[in-house]
Amino acid sequence: MEKVNNSYESMFVVSLANGEEAAKVTVNKFTGLIAANAEVIRIDEWGKRRLAYPIEDMNEGYYTVVTFKNDGEFPTELQRLMNIDETVIRSMTIKLEYDAAKVTVAAPAVDEETAPAEEAAPAEEAAPAEKPATETTEEA
Repeated sequence: MEKVNNSYESMFVVSLANGEEAAKVTVNKFTGLIAANAEVIRIDEWGKRRLAYPIEDMNEGYYTVVTFKNDGEFPTELQRLMNIDETVIRSMTIKLEYDAAKVTVAAPAVDEETAPAEEAAPAEEAAPAEKPATETTEEA
């Protein structure tokens, strides 16, 4: 019987306590482990980011998201290894409900707040200025 390859996404945050270079070594260790045991679809290194809340007195971490396909046994082992590693401060691996290999990566989205404002600005300049209302008084 053929094994079904499911799509998974693993996100992990690495401690920056030993510096950014040490964090990159840990990231390379886990991305290499994933590449050796699964079909890697995409690796997104978000880099150094502020944590949503302090974890073990740390306010920043090195974020990485890896999307991969595997038969289902490896993600459990990957999560176990990330939980053991002291430099990984948070990790989560989820099974995707769609085939990640068939999804195309979209171009970066334009910030919605600035894009309409930039388009509206020239229109405002081109609009004729309204004349102020003049007061008229009638004398009887």
